[in-house]
Amino acid sequence: MTDTPKPLPRLTLRANETGPAVTETFYDQVGGHETFVKLVAEFYREIPADPVLGPMYPEADFAAAEQRLLLFLEQYWGGPSTYSEQRGHPRLRMRHTPFRVNPNARDRWLAHMRRAVDSLDLSPLHRETLWDYLERAAHAMVNSFEESAPPQ
Repeated sequence: MTDTPKPLPRLTLRANETGPAVTETFYDQVGGHETFVKLVAEFYREIPADPVLGPMYPEADFAAAEQRLLLFLEQYWGGPSTYSEQRGHPRLRMRHTPFRVNPNARDRWLAHMRRAVDSLDLSPLHRETLWDYLERAAHAMVNSFEESAPPQ
């Protein structure tokens, strides 16, 4: 016999002990769709020319990859669930297994993403919250410690 776990009580976030409840998602707090469009566009601006990351994207797929990242980040941070509606569960590690993501690729990805995050007009708390997630996600995507890329 298995016991079904009871749902946890809903957590109410407040600005201070007696302040009003915070009801906006992170997505809403940082400016919603337009903020994430800017983040993703800025990230992809230099990716095609990156000697390590650029070859991981078939040229015809840059626009599609940009759209997938946008939809994923929007959903993750509390925006529309379009990513899951179109593609199912994110399964980030599984979707990245065809690519050799070594520490060098991770660090290059993070450098481009750092530039993109820094281009946004976010509060320090929002900037660091976003960066913390992106950094952890990038480390989780490493699937190889080989230095060279596989033949294309």
